[in-house]
Amino acid sequence: MLARQRVYLISASIIILLVIAGAIWPAQFAATAGLILDRLSYYFGWFYLLAIFVFIVFLLFLAFGRYGKTRLGPQDSTPDYSFFSWISMLLSAGFGVGLVFYGMAEPMQHYLTPPHALAEASSPEAVELAMRYSFFHWGVNQWAAFALVGLIIAFFQFRKDRPGLVSNMVEPVLRKVRYQKPILNALDVLAVVATVMGIATSIGLGVLQINSGMSSVFGLPSTFWTKLAILGAMFAVYTVSSYSGLDRGIKWLSNLNVGVALLLMLYLLVTGPTVYIIDGFVNGMAGYLGNFIELSLTLPPADKSGWMNEFTVFYWAWVIAWSPFVGTFIARISRGRTIQEFVIGVMVVPPLFACIWIAIFGGYALFLETNAVAPLASAVADDVASGLFAMYDALPGSLFLSSISLFLIFTFLVTSADSATYIVAQMTDEGSLDPPLYKRLSWGVLISAICITLIAASGLRGLQSASLLVALPFAIVLFMIMIVLLRELADDRRQMLLDLYHRADGTPVGGDIFEADEICELSVEERIKRRMKVTNPRLK
Repeated sequence: MLARQRVYLISASIIILLVIAGAIWPAQFAATAGLILDRLSYYFGWFYLLAIFVFIVFLLFLAFGRYGKTRLGPQDSTPDYSFFSWISMLLSAGFGVGLVFYGMAEPMQHYLTPPHALAEASSPEAVELAMRYSFFHWGVNQWAAFALVGLIIAFFQFRKDRPGLVSNMVEPVLRKVRYQKPILNALDVLAVVATVMGIATSIGLGVLQINSGMSSVFGLPSTFWTKLAILGAMFAVYTVSSYSGLDRGIKWLSNLNVGVALLLMLYLLVTGPTVYIIDGFVNGMAGYLGNFIELSLTLPPADKSGWMNEFTVFYWAWVIAWSPFVGTFIARISRGRTIQEFVIGVMVVPPLFACIWIAIFGGYALFLETNAVAPLASAVADDVASGLFAMYDALPGSLFLSSISLFLIFTFLVTSADSATYIVAQMTDEGSLDPPLYKRLSWGVLISAICITLIAASGLRGLQSASLLVALPFAIVLFMIMIVLLRELADDRRQMLLDLYHRADGTPVGGDIFEADEICELSVEERIKRRMKVTNPRLK
C-alpha cells in the first residue's frame, strides 16, 4: 500500500518544503530561483527554441505520414466527446487564465519594448511587431510540447491499455538501466511537482487579476483577506465540479467558458474598431506565418538576449514544464480520435482561437493607445493585472464588460484547478483513469494552501521561476518520448498488418492487398468481408 502511494507522498512533501521555504524566505527564494533560471536561459536558450521546433516537425510528420490514420484507441472506436466539447476542454486546460491575463497586456508590453529592438518603442512598426510576436508566443509552438506528451499518453492508455504515466512512456528506453525503478519514480515526481507549482502560480495570478478587477469596478480593497475570500469561493465551486466528475463538471464549465469568451470577443469586435482589429489580425498572421521559421529559431547575440530570455525562452520553458499536466489532460479527453485529427485539432484550433483573442483585445488596446484615447501602455507597465480593466474604463458599458470578464476569469480558474487536480491525482494513483475523489480534493486543498501562502509571502514570482527549472531535464525526457513513440507506432502498424494479412491457419498471404491507411478507415464488418475475400478465392 505504501509503495503505491510513494509518488504521492514524495511529491507532496517536496511541494510543502518548497512552500515553507518560499513563505519563510520569500526574497531569498525568489532571488535564488531567478538566478538559476537566468543562467539556464543564458546557456540553454538555444536548446529550448530548437526543441520546440523539432517537436512541431515531428508531429507534422506523424499526422501526414503513414501513421496519421491510426486511432488513439481500438481502430473502430469513436471520439468520446463532441468536437466543440473537446476543443472547449483543450482551451480551458491549456490557456485558462493565462490568455485572459495576457491577451491584452502582452501586445502592449511588446509595443513599449519591441522584440529584439527591431523597431523604435511606441512606433507604428512596433504595433505590427507586437501582434506578430504575441501570435508567435501563443500560437503553434506553445502547443507542440502539449501535443507530443498528450499523443503518446493517449496512445499508451487507449491503444495499448497501459497506464498513462510519464515513467511508463520512458520505460522502454531505460529498460537496461541498473537503477530503473528509482529513476522512473523520480520522473513521475518531477511531473507532479512541475504541475502543482505551475497551477498554483496560475491560480495566484488569476486571484490577483480578479482582486484588481473588483477593486477597479466595485471599490473592494486589495487586501490579503479579499484574496482569501476569492480563493475560498473558487475552491467551493471547484469542489462541486470535482465531485461531478470529468464528463459533467469540467465538460460543462469548459463549454460555458468558451461560449462566454466567444460572445465577449464578438461584442468587442462589432462595437470596437472592427476594420483596425481585422487589419491587425491579417497583418499579424502574415508576419507570423511568413516568418515562422525565422521566429522559431532566431537567436540574438548573448549580450542582447534580455528580451528573448524574458519572453520567448521563458514561454518555451514554461510550456515544457507544463506539458505533463496539459498533455495528460489532452490525452484523457482524446480517446477515439486519429493521430491526424489529434495533431490538427490540438495544434491549429486552440492557437487560432488565441490569435483571434489577442487580435481583438490587444488590437483594441493598441487602437486606444495610439489614438490617445486611454494611456493603456502606462497602465500595463504599472500593473499587468489591472490593464484589462483600465481598457474597459475607456469603453461604453465598462461595468458590464468588467463583470463578464471577472466571471470568465473565475470560471477559468475553477476549470484549471479541476483539470489540474484530476491529472495530479491520476499521476499519483498509478495512472488510473478514474482517480479517487479524496485524492482530487486533497490536491485541491494543497494547491489552494500553496497559492494563498505564496500570495501572503509575495513569493509567486519565485515559485514560478522554480517551477521552470524542471523544463531542462523534462525537455530531454520529451526527446526520449519521441523515440519510444516511433518504435511503438512501427510495432503497432506491423502487428495490424500481420493480423489483417494472415490466413486463418497462420500462413501469410502474398503481396499488399490494400494499404494500411485504407485499413485504418475500415469498420470491423468491412475488414471481415475483406479478409474473407482474401482467405477464400471463390469470394473474390
